[in-house]
Amino acid sequence: MKLSVVIPVYNEKNTIKDIVSQVKNVSGIEKELILVDDGSKDGTRDILKQMESEMPDLKIIYKDQNRGKGHSLKMGFQASTGEYVIVQDADLEYDPNDYKKLIEALNGDDADVVYGSRFSGDYTNMYNLHFFGNKLLTLITVMLYGVYLTDMETCYKLLPGDFARKVNIVSDRFDFEPEITAKIIKAGLKIKEVPIKYTGRKFSEGKKITWKDGISAIKALFKFRFFS
Repeated sequence: MKLSVVIPVYNEKNTIKDIVSQVKNVSGIEKELILVDDGSKDGTRDILKQMESEMPDLKIIYKDQNRGKGHSLKMGFQASTGEYVIVQDADLEYDPNDYKKLIEALNGDDADVVYGSRFSGDYTNMYNLHFFGNKLLTLITVMLYGVYLTDMETCYKLLPGDFARKVNIVSDRFDFEPEITAKIIKAGLKIKEVPIKYTGRKFSEGKKITWKDGISAIKALFKFRFFS
């Protein structure tokens, strides 16, 4: 099985080399890495150009202007060729070694999609605002869509490649997470969760999601449940 790892990138000069190295070093999995630069302006693009020359196996897409994470993922999904697709944030909050847990969860079960749950695993350094915001968004998802989840907003969502390439993503920013979850459920795909590791970073280290994105996510959950 080939796993397509889609990495949305925006101003991540301090971590981009490390995360690509970590992904490439995960053993026992055939992988393709697809990086989508969302108009970085901090020197990240120069690093990507260098990496591209040193590692010709990388697929790197350069966008002229910043359009948001959702837009980048849509482009990355369409460029993927793997039987399964997963998103990897360009920071160091998630551990790529957990890919194996997600893939193993597909064996001997009727799960179609596997989510990596931070809250049933080992999580540290999460802001209280993000903790309670994630819990609220997950609760709203459970109530609106009638599924049991503990972490709807997780980055680690292992998706069938055919589904990822066909799904029509309309959210440009962080409301991608509720949109993809809604469309997974509406497509009749069964979601299973497994515990993963998570080490949050501070805003001073480049964390970008804020309370405003939480409001957008709530609106998206209602939009894709009743109006789309």
